[in-house]
Amino acid sequence: MVSSDQRRRQLAREKFERQQQRRAQSRKRKQRNTVIAAALAVALAAGATAFATGAFSGDDDGKQKVSDAGSEASQSAEPTPSEAKSPEPALSIDKKAAYSMKLSTNQGPITFTMDAAKTPRTANSFKALAGKGYFDGTKCHRLTTEGIYVLQCGDPKGDGTGGPGYNIPDENLKALGKPAKDGTVTYPPGTVAMANTGQPNSGGSQFFLVYKDTKLPPSYTPFGKMDAEGLKTVEKVADAGVTGGGGDGAPKKTVTVEKAVVTKK
Repeated sequence: MVSSDQRRRQLAREKFERQQQRRAQSRKRKQRNTVIAAALAVALAAGATAFATGAFSGDDDGKQKVSDAGSEASQSAEPTPSEAKSPEPALSIDKKAAYSMKLSTNQGPITFTMDAAKTPRTANSFKALAGKGYFDGTKCHRLTTEGIYVLQCGDPKGDGTGGPGYNIPDENLKALGKPAKDGTVTYPPGTVAMANTGQPNSGGSQFFLVYKDTKLPPSYTPFGKMDAEGLKTVEKVADAGVTGGGGDGAPKKTVTVEKAVVTKK
């Protein structure tokens, strides 16, 4: 017999996955339309040149090439063609060290440690992005308070579709143990994990902060752990609820990352 609480959590998980899929499909449609528009622009330019010179020649190298970078996070977002130009930062961190990322926000500090040994590509990317001021001035755009208990951040656009222009691979997916019969594992309070579109290796810059036991498929890279003060900050935001009510949306208490700094411990 499935309890009402279990059913509620199951419905929340299913809603979460459906939203991820819809966002991924929407981004793919936008990307396809952008590519079509770009192709038309290239064709018109080529035609004008041919008319002016009295000659027409085809050159494959002249065609616009769009990197199919997959998708990003986040609560994850797929880079648009204009964004999909940045390479993943070269691996420069010390894999034997631990790193700390401090988010100074208008609601209070949120600090978490990152394990470079278990999630080197993820930690390296966050260190590089923070060093460039990528997260500064961004908002945590999504809060969930029913079934899934997370605050999602890291999107420069603030709508769940932004990313750094590259994807990083999944890491450390077995860290939370063997999945239960329903295919989920528990992401405990304080966990910091990568958001994605539901597709493998589609992480970018978006991540979520878990403030209460949350059951999800083991598909989201757990790469950090909040300290007590950081968890308290997120809990305060969660207690205020979602804008307009409901259990999923922009947090009523707006969370703005004023400064993000990564240091080696």
